Amino acid sequence: MKDEALAARCRRLRLVLTDVDGVMTDGTVLLLPGGGEAKAFHVRDGLGVMLARRAGLPVGILSGRTSEVVAQRAKELGMAPVRQGLDDKAAGLREVMAEQGLAAHEVAFIGDDVNDLPVLREVGLSAAPADAPLEVRAEAFMVTDAGGGEGCLREFLEAILRARGDWDSLVAPR
Repeated sequence: MKDEALAARCRRLRLVLTDVDGVMTDGTVLLLPGGGEAKAFHVRDGLGVMLARRAGLPVGILSGRTSEVVAQRAKELGMAPVRQGLDDKAAGLREVMAEQGLAAHEVAFIGDDVNDLPVLREVGLSAAPADAPLEVRAEAFMVTDAGGGEGCLREFLEAILRARGDWDSLVAPR
């Protein structure tokens, strides 16, 4: 039953959004001398983003923090839209939907903490990493097996692409 519900939600999607810290990373922020920062991103998340884009499904970012490292990673992967420094992620979501002419049921989001709850409740498909707090996992339609920074975005994107019937053609030998 949940597979059918997932497939129905996935077929309507036109955009996937993700949080960064705690989803694309394990939540660790390394502050470097001179004021810079470093983050570790899982390479499989990157390939997942590229496969989703190849299938015509854009992947963007909604983040509460602002980071040049995130902007660099998003550019490298062709992620758009990218919204950083959001005090109110739900307002950021609504802004993106208005700009792109999307309804909430056409957007998916994966987030890992309580500041993501308003977005998780609003979108058509929501997910949380395995290590998200209980309140967040309880609100998400899907909870990944992987934790934040361990490929959970890839897992979410792969589930979407499989449910849409895109996966096999994306990974078939060329």
